Amino acid sequence: MSWAFLRDLLSGVNKYSTGIGRIWVAVVFMFRLLVYVAAAENIWKYEHDEFECNVKQPGCENVCFDHFFPVSHIRLWALQLIVVSTPSLLVVFHVAYRESREKHHNQKLYRNPGKIDGGLLCTYLVSLILKTGLEIVFLVLFYQLYNGFKIPRLVKCDIQPCPNTVDCFISKPTEKMIFLYFLVATSCLCIVLNLSELSYLVFKYSIKCYLKRYTKKQQ
Repeated sequence: MSWAFLRDLLSGVNKYSTGIGRIWVAVVFMFRLLVYVAAAENIWKYEHDEFECNVKQPGCENVCFDHFFPVSHIRLWALQLIVVSTPSLLVVFHVAYRESREKHHNQKLYRNPGKIDGGLLCTYLVSLILKTGLEIVFLVLFYQLYNGFKIPRLVKCDIQPCPNTVDCFISKPTEKMIFLYFLVATSCLCIVLNLSELSYLVFKYSIKCYLKRYTKKQQ
């Protein structure tokens, strides 16, 4: 899978982000995307082939694997990376709309089309809320699908066509567990960064509005 489009998206968003937003971009790019491409993808690459049960009944291993891993960890991680980065497109599109509007009217309508104020501020806040919500949704999804953030060494399966309760062994459970914890930790860090940036922007522009009203009253 080519991740160039996601890299370009994050680079574009970085131009219009606050300081906290740039930290979020760095975390997503360095600690999530690069780790996924460089290491995690290879660890789960042959997870189905390396899933073994102590019975050779045709179809038993397949149904057991599908039962315990309805969605591959690594594919769900890839989907999470794409989905939580998508709300940032709202900011990019809004800036592009401002620039297109200036070009259409052939005059300067904004001091800086990429400055976070007015309608762009609302768009930015919505993108932060969406990113935070999606991160939480995926964490809950991981927890529900796999009965917690853990990867057991051994699972017992009694699903047809298995003749009885069989033992199935998962390959490299410790290594996978480390990356799973890393995934959860980086997701939590991104949630904290998004909430911090949201609070910062709301506080900053609340103070700005208050000072503007206060100045008008004094005048």
